[in-house]
Amino acid sequence: MNTLALGPEWLSADHLIAQFGLAGILVIVFAESGLFAFLPGDSLLFTAGLLVADGTRITQPLWLVCTLIVAAAILGDQVGYLIGKFVGPKLFNRPHSRLFKRENLDSAHEFMDKHGPKAIVLARFVPIVRTFAPMVAGAGSMTYRTFLTYNVVGGAAWGAGVTAAGYWLGQIAFIKEHVEGIIVGIVLISVAPVALEVLRARGKSGSVAGPRARRSGHTTTQHGRHAKRSR
Repeated sequence: MNTLALGPEWLSADHLIAQFGLAGILVIVFAESGLFAFLPGDSLLFTAGLLVADGTRITQPLWLVCTLIVAAAILGDQVGYLIGKFVGPKLFNRPHSRLFKRENLDSAHEFMDKHGPKAIVLARFVPIVRTFAPMVAGAGSMTYRTFLTYNVVGGAAWGAGVTAAGYWLGQIAFIKEHVEGIIVGIVLISVAPVALEVLRARGKSGSVAGPRARRSGHTTTQHGRHAKRSR
């Protein structure tokens, strides 16, 4: 079973699973949940489910694969929360950080403000945001008990849900014959919320800049008129 590599081949789900098996999946899930923003993990989990159904590269049973993935997702979020809690101020006050880009942190912060504690669950299904949401929660005022509750729910819904979907859908002949298209669709759907937020933010900045420019031009015109009168 071959899947389409979106981006560098060494970061494709197919390559990672072929080289590292289930262990590679768990490492990526753990890291993406609270450390580094990789390519959309949704395609990785879906591919894992497909391969469990195929029974070739991943021979472990579905229940074990889902359990381990959920555990890795929950632990990754715990690390992200601790990073935000103990180094949050330094993290958010470094506008030129290459590792923790300011725009990613700002997007996660806006997402948290909009959805509240349930953002921990929803963020699981939004690339980039799912990496930085636990950091924002740790740096903010969210209590650990509240975070832990939503973290477990979100980790189970995302980790087990997407993997199980790949497993069950992978047994359908049409899905097997169009795996590459399905993976591309999953990536596009998962990235869509981030793209929409970026476009909306640009639209807002443009709408704000417009009135400011008009006010500035109006002020300049008034100054010019006053100058002519004083002469």
